[in-house]
Amino acid sequence: MRTAVIILGGLVLLGLFALAGWQFGGGSRGLAAASVAFVGIWLVIALANMWVGVTRAGYSVAEELPIFAVIFLVPAAFAGIVWWKTS
Repeated sequence: MRTAVIILGGLVLLGLFALAGWQFGGGSRGLAAASVAFVGIWLVIALANMWVGVTRAGYSVAEELPIFAVIFLVPAAFAGIVWWKTS
């Protein structure tokens, strides 16, 4: 359940980045730039989530790595689609 909530949060964050990119970046060019910026920031957030799982929840890196991949890749794939459609 926690993984789904984090992925949903990532998609909401992507939507906020897209809205800001559209408003402040001048249309589709800003939208493409916002999607690229989102991927970098989302990588940091997903890595922080993995770090919490390893250091506080007691999981090993091998156990957390597949969760990290799903948490990072689902919103990043949506960002890639946004970038591809607007470039």
